[in-house]
Amino acid sequence: MFTIFKDFTFSAAHAIRGHTRGCENLHGHNYRVRVHVASETLDALGMVMDFADLKTILSAVLDPFDHHVINDIPPFDTRNTTAELLAEFTFQEVSTRMPEARVSVRRVEVW
Repeated sequence: MFTIFKDFTFSAAHAIRGHTRGCENLHGHNYRVRVHVASETLDALGMVMDFADLKTILSAVLDPFDHHVINDIPPFDTRNTTAELLAEFTFQEVSTRMPEARVSVRRVEVW
């Protein structure tokens, strides 16, 4: 198994609905998202996938949040904006954009 990862950063505001320790108020973060992708085989160039292609995919998924209120952007207009749910969303969205079936998302970290 071969694994690579790419870090992505963005700044955004959010409020966690139902939280009772201050995070229910609108506040901001400088988010870091790390996406690990893996494959059992390498391509003809010897890669899991090109980092530039992974960056393009991550940009398509995460750029809509940059310098915005996450709570205003679907699906977070109806679901909570925790780091865990952002990781789940990123995992699902990046998975649907993988250009080759041999490459899969293995892990998403948000901090």
